[in-house]
Amino acid sequence: MLRYQPSRRVKIEEPADPPTRYNDLDDETLDDGDDGRGSLKLRPSNSNVTEDQEPFMGVKVRRRASRNRDYIGDYLDVQSRPFVMKILEKQGDRKVLFADKVLKFTGSGKMKRRILLITDFAIYILDPDTDSLKRRIALAAVEKLCLSELSDNFLAIIIPTEYDLLIASTRKTEIVTVLAAATKSASDYELEVSLSNSFEYNAAAEVVKEVQFEEVEGVYDCNKSLSFLDTILGGVGTRIVLK
Repeated sequence: MLRYQPSRRVKIEEPADPPTRYNDLDDETLDDGDDGRGSLKLRPSNSNVTEDQEPFMGVKVRRRASRNRDYIGDYLDVQSRPFVMKILEKQGDRKVLFADKVLKFTGSGKMKRRILLITDFAIYILDPDTDSLKRRIALAAVEKLCLSELSDNFLAIIIPTEYDLLIASTRKTEIVTVLAAATKSASDYELEVSLSNSFEYNAAAEVVKEVQFEEVEGVYDCNKSLSFLDTILGGVGTRIVLK
């Protein structure tokens, strides 16, 4: 059974010399409702970009904040967090390629704040409130990455042998670039990056959900439909539907 809608496959290219650092993590707001469906407001995009500015080869529309940003990698100063270092040492990992706070979507649809770590061997999901490891995913287990063609912050990491991972991050482009480079370095395997405004992912072992994206004009009344997670002026409407 096909799990995905028709999509475009693109090759990730190494970014050019990075411009001035841009940190817009504070643009995120989170509101978890009792029914497990929350609201996420993110910065909209006002213009398209040229291909020479675009790691996704001109296919994907990106926000200005995304393309005018230096790639820092470790945004959390992992060395200063003993619990993180202890987890990495226990797993035999030391080289951190990326570290930042993200929003993770649970199988029930709730949004949880998590720490995303990427090393040269694995992806780690940590709980910053309990200082605990929630999940470790070997890079070799990742089959593909799914993104929309619009200016949102959503990224699905597809793991066929397990359940998949859906996250939202203002540094999505950097995450994709780091994962593609780390996978190629570790196994000489070119990680597939699929762009489509509708794709499916396994939210849990027996739960398949579809993520739909569409451009939205005007201000959407969130009281009309709580299933819209990101709808703002000139932005992108995102809907997660149980299959």
